[in-house]
Amino acid sequence: MTRKRTLSPRKKAAALIGAAALVGGIAFITTGTGNAASVVCDGLDTALRNNQNFIADQKAHPDAQSAARIANREAVIAQIGVQQRASGCAAGAAAPSAAPAPTKASPTKATPTKAAPTTAAPAAGATVCAGSTVTLSGEAGAPAASSNQFPSGTRLKVTNLDNNKSITVTVTSVSGSCALLNNAAFEQVREPGKFLIRRALIQRVG
Repeated sequence: MTRKRTLSPRKKAAALIGAAALVGGIAFITTGTGNAASVVCDGLDTALRNNQNFIADQKAHPDAQSAARIANREAVIAQIGVQQRASGCAAGAAAPSAAPAPTKASPTKATPTKAAPTTAAPAAGATVCAGSTVTLSGEAGAPAASSNQFPSGTRLKVTNLDNNKSITVTVTSVSGSCALLNNAAFEQVREPGKFLIRRALIQRVG
């Protein structure tokens, strides 16, 4: 007759401790991976919201260039969707809507212009928009920026703290962000394959 083997109390305790350590290790690895993915997804979500807000503002206050700007931003949103899927993020973008046809200005009604910021302008060299992320507008042309806080002609220095690359650009239009770089400007400070600068230093230099 076969005798059933049993573990002593000491061996049972050691086995339980080993199993608990294994489970804890797996939980740690899973949590660490989840945090890394969350950082990437949060950055893409922020870029998505910035571009969606800009499109909404253009639709609410259209001008002769709105259709082109919206088409550029929708291309950026489509690229963000590609990055979200590649990173395993939950895509938050709806299908891009068709760009509205440019509307002709009425000869009797002047298109209202956005008022300049009423707050006192920060001194040259001052850090502005602390904590803001920076993405690209999809617009072509020489390096430039758009902003919802600074009027055209303001010069901003944008530094990517992840690679210490910086560029000084002139604000040429209005956007939904503190500083939104056009394609040429973003290419000079971006990290390969990234469409968002999460750690950005923005300074007003003129």
